[in-house]
Amino acid sequence: MPYTITYYSESVQHDVLTLPPSILASYLRLADMLEVFGPSLRMPHSRAMGNGLFELRPKGREGIGRVFYCFQVGEQIMVLHSFVKKTQETPNRELNIALTRMQEVKNAHSR
Repeated sequence: MPYTITYYSESVQHDVLTLPPSILASYLRLADMLEVFGPSLRMPHSRAMGNGLFELRPKGREGIGRVFYCFQVGEQIMVLHSFVKKTQETPNRELNIALTRMQEVKNAHSR
């Protein structure tokens, strides 16, 4: 697998791995696909959110999850944030968490 998934922090990894069971199962399938296809993975599995931010779109009996990520140098994928959707639109609060973390990651690598 050419791409490797890493997590922004242990708490982000914990949040992802404690998604409701069927959403987690969907995430794990999508994560395997993401490691193989990288940026070529598109809708309905993944969506570009702009400025280098992407979302994986796992679904399950318990609802719809979102897992935000970005690509880094060296075929690394950084998982930034996850949540279970309660509304049709992605809440700005959730999006802003992911964008802030992505900026921190990019700033850390540009030094």
